[in-house]
Formats: sequence, C-alpha cells, structure tokens
Amino acid sequence: MSDWVWEYEGYEPGEERLRESLCTLGNGYVATRGAAPEAAADDTHYPGTYVAGCYNRLTSVVGGRQVENEDMVNLPNWLPLRYRVRDPDRPAGPGGWLTPDGDELTGYRQTLDLRHGTLVRRLRFTQGHGRVLHVEQQRLVHMGDPHLAALRTTFRAEGWSGTVELESGLDGAVANTGVARYDALAGRHLVDHRTGAAGPDTVWLSCRTTSSEVRVAMAARTLAVCGGTPTGTGQRLTHSAALRTLAVPLAPDAPVTVEKTVALYTSKDPAVSDPAQAALDGVARAPEFGKLLASHRTAWEHLWREAALEVPGEPGHILRLHLFHILQTLSPHTAELDVGVPARGLHGEAYRGHVFWDELFVLPYLNLHFPEVARALLHYRHRRLPQACRAAADAGRAGAMYPWQSGSDGRDETQTLHLNPRSGRWLPDNSRLQHHVGSAVAYNVWQYCQASGDTEFLHTKGAEMLLQIARFWADSAVSDPERGRYRLRGVVGPDEYHDGYPGADRPGIDDNAYTNVTAAWVLDRALELARTLPEPRRRELFERVGLDRAEPERWEDVSRRLLVPFHRGVISQFDGYGELAELDWDGYRARYDDIRRMDRILESEGDSVNRYQVSKQADVLMLGYLFGPAELSGLFRRLGYVLDDDIWRATVAYYLSRTSHGSTLSELVHGWVLARARRAEAWRYCQEALLGDVADVQGGTTGEGIHLGAMGGTLDLVQRGLTGLETREDALWLDPVPLPEPSGLSEYRFSMRYRGHWGVALRVRAGRLWISVPDSEESPIEVRLADRSLTVARANPTGFRCHRAESAFPPGRLPVGPLSRGRGPPSPARRPAAPRPP
Repeated sequence: MSDWVWEYEGYEPGEERLRESLCTLGNGYVATRGAAPEAAADDTHYPGTYVAGCYNRLTSVVGGRQVENEDMVNLPNWLPLRYRVRDPDRPAGPGGWLTPDGDELTGYRQTLDLRHGTLVRRLRFTQGHGRVLHVEQQRLVHMGDPHLAALRTTFRAEGWSGTVELESGLDGAVANTGVARYDALAGRHLVDHRTGAAGPDTVWLSCRTTSSEVRVAMAARTLAVCGGTPTGTGQRLTHSAALRTLAVPLAPDAPVTVEKTVALYTSKDPAVSDPAQAALDGVARAPEFGKLLASHRTAWEHLWREAALEVPGEPGHILRLHLFHILQTLSPHTAELDVGVPARGLHGEAYRGHVFWDELFVLPYLNLHFPEVARALLHYRHRRLPQACRAAADAGRAGAMYPWQSGSDGRDETQTLHLNPRSGRWLPDNSRLQHHVGSAVAYNVWQYCQASGDTEFLHTKGAEMLLQIARFWADSAVSDPERGRYRLRGVVGPDEYHDGYPGADRPGIDDNAYTNVTAAWVLDRALELARTLPEPRRRELFERVGLDRAEPERWEDVSRRLLVPFHRGVISQFDGYGELAELDWDGYRARYDDIRRMDRILESEGDSVNRYQVSKQADVLMLGYLFGPAELSGLFRRLGYVLDDDIWRATVAYYLSRTSHGSTLSELVHGWVLARARRAEAWRYCQEALLGDVADVQGGTTGEGIHLGAMGGTLDLVQRGLTGLETREDALWLDPVPLPEPSGLSEYRFSMRYRGHWGVALRVRAGRLWISVPDSEESPIEVRLADRSLTVARANPTGFRCHRAESAFPPGRLPVGPLSRGRGPPSPARRPAAPRPP
C-alpha cells in the first residue's frame, strides 16, 4: 500500500461507520462522510454533509425536563445515486436496486487517495445467469472551489448487454441521527423544503434551519458522458427530494460513465443573497469531471507543499492521514469563515459539532504552516469575547469567562445532562466548570503571535482577550490567609472525572494544579504584554476595557501566590487528591474488557469516580505538554515552588499508574511527556496516539467523527515535541530528544513557515538535527539550543547532535511547597513593576 493511499479490501458492515469517518472528504468549508451513494441512513450507513459553522438549536424533553441543544446540522444528502440492471424478462418494478448490503455483491474495494483528495470505490455485482457488473466511483469535494463536489460512476457489463437504470438526486429528508446516545434528543433541523428542475439534467433543493434561519440550497447536474445515449430520462420531485432518472444502454465490456456535479451554498456565505440561485449558477458553470479533478489536484498539491512532512513507515502513513483530515477541516478556505475548531472535525455529529479546547492541540501545528488559518480561528474567539465578558459578569466575576463548549455564538453550549450508555441513566453534567478553556485561548493567542510575529494582532484583538482572561483569573482567585496563598475553587480540570468531592453538596474541586499554573501563566503574560504595549495603544486599551488602577497590582500578586497542591512529593491533581481512595485496578481489569471509561463503569455499579485516585486523561502532565522544562520550572519558581527532575519524574510515574486513558488526547500527552522523562516507555504511548482513530481505540467513537485534537497533536508531537521546538523571545528554541530504537519516530523531516520565512526545513536522523533556511530577503533566524545560540543564515544548513539526557529541569533552589505564609517569594524588589493605567 502506498504511503499516500488508505485502502480497505472487502465490505464489512460492522466497520462501515468507522470507514465513513476516515474516508470523509472536505475542503474546510464543507465535508461529506465517505458513505455509500447507494444507501440511505440506517444502522450500517450514515451519509452526512456538514458546512462549517452551520448550527441550529432544538428543544427536547429528557426525563421530564426540557433540554435545549445546539447542533452542527446534517445538511441534505447530495450523494444519492442508485442503480439497477433492467431485466428484459420482467417489467420495471420498485425493487432491484444494487447495494453493497445485497447478496449480489461479490467484490469490494475502497481507496482514499490522500495526495489528491479523492475517494474511489470499486464494486462487483454478480446477478442471475452469471451476469457480472463492475461499478467504479470516484468522488471529490473540491479543494479549489469550496462550493463544488462531484461523483463520477463508471459501469461495465462483463460480456453481456443490457440497460442500467439510475436515479440521482438530492435528499432533504435527513436528520441528526448519527450518535446513538442522542436518540432521545430532537434531531430534525431542516424545514421549508422546496424542489425543482432546471432543464433536463439539473435538479435543485432548498430548505432552512428551524431556529437559526440558515437557508441552504443544492443543485445537482447528472449527465451520461461516455459510452451510450440515455433513454427514458426525466425528473421526479417530491416534498423533500429532487431526483433525476435515466436509463443507459450497456454493451459488452464497454464502459459507460455518468457524472454528477453538485453545488452547495448557504445564506451564511459572503456575497450570497439567494443560495438557490447561487447553487444553480455554480453547477451550470462547473466544468466536466476531468477538469474539476485536475484543478482539485492542483489545489491539494499546493497544500501538501506548505504542509510537507516525511516520516518513514507506518507512523508516517498514519500521520499523513491525520494531516489530511486537519486540512479538510481547517483549510485556507476556513480563513474566510467565522468558525472555531470542531472537536470531531466536519466528520460526524459527536459532541454536536461543538468547539471545546481542542484548538490547543491543533493551532500550534497551524501556526507554523497556515498562520492565516490560525489567526481566523482566534478571530472566532475574539468575536465571542463580549459574550464571555457577559458570562463572567453573570457569574459575579470580572473579565472574560469562555464557555467549555461553543457553537454559533458565544453562549455556553455545554449540556446540563449526559447519558451513561452503560447504566442508561441521564446524569448531571458539571463539565461547564472547566474554566481552563480560557487559558487555552490565551495560550493560543500567545503562541500564534510568537510563531508568526504578528504584533498587530497581539497589540489589538490578542491583547483584549489576554487582558480580559487575566482579569477573570485574578478576580476568581480567593485569598487564604492561613496558607498565604490564593486559591481557585469550584472548578473541573482537564481530567473531567472529578467534578466534586465525595459527598459534597456543591460541584467542582479546588486548586486543580493545571488550572492554577496556567492561570498564573496567563497573568504573567498579560503583565508582560501590558508593559510592552506601545503607549498610545496601552492607554486606549486600558481606557476602553475600564482597567482599574489596582488590577495589574493584583495580577502581579496572584500570579506569584496561586496555590499548587502537593502530596507525597508529587504535584497533586487538585487539593485533596492524595486523600482519595486507591482504585482496585487489577480487579476492574479482570472484570471488564475495557476500563477506559471508569466513570461509566463505577456509576453503573452505584459508585462514583469522585471517590478514587483515577483520571480519565492527563491532567497535571498537561503542564509538561504546554511548557518546555525550563519554562515550566520557571513558572513554579515564580510561584514559590521547586520543580526539578526528581519531583517531575515522581509526578509522571504517579499518574501513569492512575490514568485510564478515556480520551484520545491522553496517550498523546503521555507520549509527549515521556519522550523527555522516560524515553524507553514513550513509543508505546505515541503508538496508541497514532492508532486512536484508525484502530478506533475508544471503541466505536470514531464512527461518530474523528478526534481532530488528537490528530493535530500527533503532528505537533513530531513538529515540536520531539524537536523541543519553541517560538519565544524572537528566536527558535530547539532541544531535540530522539526516541530510542526501535521506534517509528526516530527519523523525520518537515518544513514550516516562521515569521516570513517560507520553507524552513528541519530534519532528524541518526541522532542529529539539521535546520536550513531558504534563500530570501528576510533576516537570518536566531536559534537557541540548550547550551548555545547561533544564527542560521539563508541557504546554509546547520546540524547538531540531539539531546539524549532524560534530565531536563534545572536543579531546584527552593524547598518544595510554599515559601512562606506571607506574600510569597522573597525579594519583591526584583519583581518588574506592574503597569498602571493612565
């Protein structure tokens, strides 16, 4: 199998949903699952088409309560194309349609071409009298023109003649039914269907969403272009479907080709007032399939050139698939849209298409390849900053409180109930207390600006978000005089399992280490930005947001005295974590095949995960994912704690044995952290991260949509994790650490964009790293290594040996735990002065 091809041999109904997700085609504006055009939605197949940012809100009754949910809408299905062979001995009837689920199927192969962005299906049907019909379909969702898609179907009768009847159309009778857990929720988002025909070859369909009032229109042109003249053509229009029918004669072994070209527009599209007319114009002007395919391939070639990544063997094959799906969800077309990073891509309906913190794992990759896309995704957050400020005010807080789940606008879309499919019970959902999503937004702002050098964004929209998020953290922090620390109470950390203390009457836990440390980092960055802003901009910004004179002084104090809990010489996941009961891991492994979702298992037994030292996914270790060793050690030192190798290694070991990996992000973070802490074990977790979707490690979840954050994170594992690449202080920092042999990630190369330099190349092989800068008019790049600094001139590759030690943290100079019960670290005179409002 080629590194550029993802192939399935044989038809497996039980794997169809998984294959549909992994064979999705998209262009950043629209995506369509790799479903069979011959089949409608049922227990096996789920055709789904999704436009980025197209949401709708419905109300359901669950357990006697009204529940409102906003979903990414499954739009009309443009794929339908079914066919049958006319039997000359029988009059035409309603049945006989050939599908992969029928007994006539005797051969099947499905091939996803990653290089060119196409899906090819080859089917072989054997009917009565030994008649064999070969069917080949090639599908594309155009990467050049985001509104076009096409399907070319070729029929070949093996040694016999006859007629193939076809029905090609648009189906608007669809609903959001792709996730079984949501069956109790309303899913019909489309109303006001209208259908029509435009000439003998083209049909159209329009509709709108029920509450968001988004108008959607499609037009489809179906032509027999090779091998025979259609007879008996016509249209069939119903309330919610527009169909084109035709019959094409088949001669022995002579291919007959039918092309279906579709245009899709919505009322959300810029410069479109009438989606139906736009769709009809678009399909009328669309060239034939061959020319569409050529321009589509050219667009993909341009993308692959900017996203060059070479890793040998199976890891490289999987990484290329991951990159393919990143580019289909977040392409340069995304830069023109008001959309965020949907956690499941445009590949399915899990999480209802919502935006979580997954951009934290995706934007670092985009920053160094498609910075214009990263900037657009940050604009999505900035446009929702006023709503985040209102949410904070409603909660009695200053600044901006970004919601855990977002959708069309800035409202919190986090569900209040969730279903445990193991017990069948609907349970309270407190995940909206994951306020650390605000720190993720701030982190992405800072990383984007450091990588791109976009000071205009940093000093305007980026500064507004950073300062308002910092205000929220400073105002949320509560002083604890007894400990001499500030505390953040009633939150939920990235772990997600622990949403309260055992027997507590209020949700949330206190002083989640990840939340507190990242909050301190946000406050420090906000202070740094406020000090370095040009004076006119600083004055304007402070006046506009109404920054009080005392606020930066409080930021300085809180940023140095937030509590980080410890127990038994390790960082505590949250205050009191070490006092929870230990789980009988061996016992549960013996009783259950899969214990990744221990929360569901324990709840079904009448127990609660809140009672135990067990994590769904990396929580404390996320700090090692976000920050390099030197920066993380400095953060702890600023807070008055020591973080050296002994403490970090003990912390890593402690949570390795207490994490169930109920999230595809978990193995990714563990692999990233272990690459520096325990290299011999890192490859196992890296492999798990790579296989998360392709092997459906979470057990049926990939069929509901791919895990975009995990895919982006595996790419970034190569790009930043193994190279130790950081973009800060106007330099590229590199501290590469090779995985030991045998490892599938011991050799790789990639190129990136860095501050105006296109095609900066990094290559790792045999324990050495080379960096080269292409010839350009830009200034040379400053590179800082663990032991020296150097300037890499253009067109002059520079190489050096990779770091091999597993010790990365500088020796500690401070005792573990708080330095004092007073105002934090000594020598306050050495602190930079907090900026004051004018």
